[in-house]
Amino acid sequence: MTGKISVIMPAYNEARHIVKNLIEVVETLSGFEYDFEVIVVDDGSPDKTYLEAAKLLSMHPERVRVVHYDENRGKGNALICGATFAKGDYVVFLDADMDLHPSQLPVLFGIMDAQNADVVIGSKRHPLSKVNYPWHRRAGSWGYYSLIRLLFGLPVKDTQTGLKVFKHMVLARVFPRVLVKRFAFDIEVLANAHRLGYKIVDAPVTLEFQRGAFGRIKPRDIYRIMVDTAAIFYRMHIIKYYDRVPEMSSQELRAQTSAREVQSVR
Repeated sequence: MTGKISVIMPAYNEARHIVKNLIEVVETLSGFEYDFEVIVVDDGSPDKTYLEAAKLLSMHPERVRVVHYDENRGKGNALICGATFAKGDYVVFLDADMDLHPSQLPVLFGIMDAQNADVVIGSKRHPLSKVNYPWHRRAGSWGYYSLIRLLFGLPVKDTQTGLKVFKHMVLARVFPRVLVKRFAFDIEVLANAHRLGYKIVDAPVTLEFQRGAFGRIKPRDIYRIMVDTAAIFYRMHIIKYYDRVPEMSSQELRAQTSAREVQSVR
């Protein structure tokens, strides 16, 4: 890889695991000899995840950054927030629970280079993927993919896997358009990137699912996903909202997230 990589790790109530996982990410990326930074974004965790993550600021001052805000606002908000602090030419989304290990990143970057792609997303439905995944979620993922393909024509078979790579310029144009901050966030981001003409391709992943059958997703969340997905379709194809959104700087976006960067911890 040439250019700097910013890895955004959104975290919610991960205080017990964040230090171990963050060390593993730093060591893995250092082994690849990447020029990188890791930005942990605490999404208003009651367990003060950011205080645990900040313990690594003195160990890796050039590699680790920690950002937080007080109120839980959703994973999408955390990713937008992290991207406004990012200094890299490429932005990686990586879940803090480490279901998807960062050792897979060379595969995604290789595909980005080989296919001249602007966005590469991990896909559980890729024929080369190796997934340990509950059948309940497999069925739900297939059904949702079918709906998304029909509504937005995205050229990928999975949108929800938590490992993605973007060229920074893509997010700079897409994020000002994004209104959904929770479960349908990925759809709004990818649908807008596709509409703007950016090339999106999928990549195989190895996934070790570590949560229950539905993870943190509850029945009411599934309802909310469907409502938000319908709203995205309405904004994109009926009222053409996304075509009218003005450009916005990182500083302006950051102000909307109410986030602040942690410089040190006692």
